[in-house]
Amino acid sequence: MPEHPTHGTIHHDAYSDRKTDYLYRVSIKCLVRNEKGEILVVKETNRTAWDLPGGGMDHGEDIKTAIAREMKEEVNLQGDFTYKILTVDEPVYLPNHHFWQLRLIFELTPENLTFTPGEDGDEVMFADPVVFKESEHNVERHVYLYSTS
Repeated sequence: MPEHPTHGTIHHDAYSDRKTDYLYRVSIKCLVRNEKGEILVVKETNRTAWDLPGGGMDHGEDIKTAIAREMKEEVNLQGDFTYKILTVDEPVYLPNHHFWQLRLIFELTPENLTFTPGEDGDEVMFADPVVFKESEHNVERHVYLYSTS
């Protein structure tokens, strides 16, 4: 793993043969499909690209609580849901934030498919994932890739 000046890096002393340890921010994203097979996407506040709703997991938070909180904040999720893990992205270094991020993608099946922008979302819609396949935005191309998982 390449070296980056970042928080969450643990260097062991010079007399140890242990490798450097990296701590990661865990990001949870949720893939929600409607009856037409369209995918729920959100434009988070002050962002220009569409993405799956979700965000950072807080320290001490369990997965279901983190999903419920993030989905409420971005798309006003109401009611209960079930979820299962779809994929885990390779860790990526985010230079603007100075940390490594690990992204977990879950398939979410909510009781209710009515969504509106939450406090952290500007726009919400269901879209055919194929529209993102050739996008100029990497995050939108990933929406398409996640939909094929």
